Amino acid sequence: MTTFVITVPGTFTSAIADSERAALERKLAPQHTEVSESEGVNLLTLNEDGTFAIRLEVEAADRYEAKLDATRLVVAALRDAGIAEADAPLAPPVVTGIDSDL
Repeated sequence: MTTFVITVPGTFTSAIADSERAALERKLAPQHTEVSESEGVNLLTLNEDGTFAIRLEVEAADRYEAKLDATRLVVAALRDAGIAEADAPLAPPVVTGIDSDL
């Protein structure tokens, strides 16, 4: 298995409350570990225009599975934070880092 750092971009179509942002970061925090932290990568970047980027780590056999897993995690975290999918459409995920023992 390989650890992939995946960036999932999106846009909040309406303002999110600080409590929603905090809940989202709490839900995703376990996916932001050694690789991301050692590289100084932020878990969540939120821009003034409502666009955002979530960067998290997933263990997967390949890039395709890593992107799918990351998207599932982000969708679940948004829902758990009380943010509807329609209020935070996601763009295609991108592999932004790889840590492998190969």
